[in-house]
Amino acid sequence: MSRQCWAAGDATTRVAGVDQRATALDRVTLASLVWGDADDRERPLAVLVHGFPDTAHTWRHLGPALAAEGYRVVAPFTRGYAPSSLPADGSFHVPALMDDVLGLHGAFGGDERAVLVGHDWGAITANGIAASDANPFAAIVSMAVPPFAAMNPRRDDLWQWARILPRQAAMSWYTLFNQVPAVPERTFDRLVAHLWRRWSPGYDAMADLAYLAAALPDAAHRSAAIGYYRAQPRIRSLPAHYAPLARDWVAEPKVPLLYLQGADDGCLDARWAGRIGDRLPAGSRVAVIEAAGHFLQLERPDVVNARILEFLREPRPAVADVVTHE
Repeated sequence: MSRQCWAAGDATTRVAGVDQRATALDRVTLASLVWGDADDRERPLAVLVHGFPDTAHTWRHLGPALAAEGYRVVAPFTRGYAPSSLPADGSFHVPALMDDVLGLHGAFGGDERAVLVGHDWGAITANGIAASDANPFAAIVSMAVPPFAAMNPRRDDLWQWARILPRQAAMSWYTLFNQVPAVPERTFDRLVAHLWRRWSPGYDAMADLAYLAAALPDAAHRSAAIGYYRAQPRIRSLPAHYAPLARDWVAEPKVPLLYLQGADDGCLDARWAGRIGDRLPAGSRVAVIEAAGHFLQLERPDVVNARILEFLREPRPAVADVVTHE
């Protein structure tokens, strides 16, 4: 069950050319930025899902581009990021995020033409939906985090996998840091500013950090954002409602994907992109975006938007494309 209404929002979420919509799902109310007429069912639905430490404003370039292409675009602030609510069940597990996206698809009357785009935690969510029998989306794009199953080692590339792993382990230090009680919350401002600098070198994140501060204005919301990292190792605490999706988020995708990775990503080693192309379903594409880091949709919106629109417009190829660099 869901209920929708217009949300007035505050000054930080009033952006020219963008509407804001609140959707009450069973366990959380999600506020979304909307480009295009959200109620025009003649237009296909596009759901865009952000990651950490970021907000729905990360789609300020792609949202208008998709709306101009004829989509009605819904970009939620994911659970725990204001003006969305803290979830009533306290779950920040990926299956809960997947359930929220599926709920938005239903609440906005999405059909078989709908598309899903995710970045970072949003990519993990999109990858999980791509692996699920519950997937209602015609096309899925994930950025900056490939499907976990595609990253697993196999006998014929064990050496390549082993060469990537040490650097990736060093880059992923923050995942362990975020398991520490209270400390990430107390150092949150310094932590997220540091991550933006390291993950997207040379990019000016001042506006994005301001959006983030508005979305995580107090300790409860900051704990929610950190809670995404703390929830995944604690799968036993997953509420029963999400159990049908529990295995999908680490499973192999069943539908073609477009996977995009920044060449200078300081969060995830770009070499992962070079070894997943033949592990994705036929019709998938993989591209490394040059002169871009982790937040490639903000750093190279021209290239990223073009790749996504190309993927959505053209028929799927018979086999997965080899990785390209742009």
